[in-house]
Amino acid sequence: MSPQNVAKIVGVGILVFIVVLIASSGTYIIHPGFRGVEVVMGKVTPIAKKEGFGFKMPMITRVESISIRQQTAQDEAQCYSSDLQQIHIDLRVLYRVPESQVVALYKDYEGEAFESLVAPRIHEAVKEVTAMQSAEQIVKNREQIKTRTLDLAKQKIGTLIFIEDIAIQNIRLTKELEHAIESKMVQEQEAQRSKYVQQRAQIEADTSVIKARGEAESIAIRGEALSKNPAYVDFQIVDRWDGMPPMVIGSKENLVLPFSELQKLKTNGTQVPNSGRAPVR
Repeated sequence: MSPQNVAKIVGVGILVFIVVLIASSGTYIIHPGFRGVEVVMGKVTPIAKKEGFGFKMPMITRVESISIRQQTAQDEAQCYSSDLQQIHIDLRVLYRVPESQVVALYKDYEGEAFESLVAPRIHEAVKEVTAMQSAEQIVKNREQIKTRTLDLAKQKIGTLIFIEDIAIQNIRLTKELEHAIESKMVQEQEAQRSKYVQQRAQIEADTSVIKARGEAESIAIRGEALSKNPAYVDFQIVDRWDGMPPMVIGSKENLVLPFSELQKLKTNGTQVPNSGRAPVR
């Protein structure tokens, strides 16, 4: 092969390479759930690019992709309670970048949005909230701590990023502090149980007093009624009589005879066993 043909082949190859390079650097693709920030020679275009395929100036223009999907990030906040106890809180943060803030976020904050903007503000919010609560209250009022932290973080971040939710996954204390809180909770439960037992005993005692007072008043009323009307006793006997004749009960031979049979025995001259009791008429 002659040197001229070799030069032509090399030249064609270089030309193809340049064309491919220009073509590849002159296009861009924005994937679904992302927006593009166009940077031309170091200057940011104010309008974000939509998802899809597009052209750009080769070599001097680049397009950065920013996610606008909801994202989840794990984080850990170290703080102190009002009683100066060190606490570690494991967080799960749900956030997203609004489409209208993609360019501003890229211009004003370097790197990942969560690391540069969200995490520092959330740490500040957690420290401010926990500084007003004791370690025991932080453990007991987890939902309240989460709600106040979320509201305060939203105020600090503003509209650059939407904080959808903050979940407190775990609150870690020192072993000594955990043992102290557990002991206190056990003592409080025992105190509540003792208080319940005392209240129950007092209620039972009050009930017995009321019942005894009612019985005493009932007896007094009955006694007063009998003193004013002695015939009331006879009325009660007649009212409770079942219509059967009275019985004669013997204690020695366990004799039980109706009163009518007793009369027959007397009429026939038969001796009636002495029961030691007068016949009941």
